[in-house]
Amino acid sequence: MYYIYIITNYTQSTLYIGVTNNLARRMEEHKDGLIEGFSKKYSLRYLVYCEEFSDIFEAIEREKQLKKWNRKWKNELIDEFNPTWEDLSEEL
Repeated sequence: MYYIYIITNYTQSTLYIGVTNNLARRMEEHKDGLIEGFSKKYSLRYLVYCEEFSDIFEAIEREKQLKKWNRKWKNELIDEFNPTWEDLSEEL
């Protein structure tokens, strides 16, 4: 399985969209600061949205689609899926 996911920081001021084949492992990497770059720089550690795919190409296409969305649309997507913006990684 493949996953697209959205993570945010404590203040929910920044979003990051990624794709992975192991969401639990990837979230551990984000939380431990093991991934250099944008997510580490902005302390993005809270999983607020995810989708599951059986085809990697579909997952990548969805990731690209979401990255083109404006912030309002992304917020609405998260609000619909996870109204309280709780950290979903606790369930992994």
